[in-house]
Amino acid sequence: MKIVCIIPARYESHRFPAKLMQPLGEKTVILSTCENMMATGLFDQVVVATDSEIIYNEIFENGGKVVMTKSTHQCGSDRIAEAITGIDTDIVINVQGDEPFIDSESLKNLIDIFKNDPNQEIALSSLMTRLSENKEILNPNNVKVIVDLNNFALYFSRSVIPNYRDGEIPNNYYKHIGVYAFRKSALLEFSQQEITPLEAAEKIECIRFLEYGKKLKMVYTDCINFGIDTPEDLQRAQAYLKEKDSQ
Repeated sequence: MKIVCIIPARYESHRFPAKLMQPLGEKTVILSTCENMMATGLFDQVVVATDSEIIYNEIFENGGKVVMTKSTHQCGSDRIAEAITGIDTDIVINVQGDEPFIDSESLKNLIDIFKNDPNQEIALSSLMTRLSENKEILNPNNVKVIVDLNNFALYFSRSVIPNYRDGEIPNNYYKHIGVYAFRKSALLEFSQQEITPLEAAEKIECIRFLEYGKKLKMVYTDCINFGIDTPEDLQRAQAYLKEKDSQ
């Protein structure tokens, strides 16, 4: 089974412009993400897919593999679909460029979903982790996911889901982590489909998969994984990295 990691990387960002080129320790965010994925040893290739010459040069000049893609893509999955068109692979792992701390154990568990699926019934899997602090549950930057009894996704939202009408809130809120594992054929099909109404409303691309009636398997992780969506997230990431390096 051939496995490729594609890291979609836009320079522009509505919430935090140029966030991928911000310093994180002695490297930029995007270079940290790329090198961390290479260090896992899980992939036949790690490729950054970007529409930015700045990001292209950052990866190329540091010895990474990078491809230029169109600037018209509306989501990261469409960008990686373009990037993998000519790549021979079975599974495509999509790691967001602003997720520098994704751990190898979580990635391996995602890959194992497909290794343990001989009938190829699962086309897409993704990660989730528990939310416990109220401010994190209420934060719309944290995409929440609800799942069925077999951990297949039912819905994703920036709103607080589920809603507990009777008051006391149990500890079963889950945050979606922006890492996807596709079968290549499913990714190419996904990229050809029109954006769906709920996807457009929530600005969460994996909702498209659900709206077209596909199954999305969620994999739980309790490892520390957090994305960089705001300047405050970057400060948190810098503090985490400094603490990690001092241990």
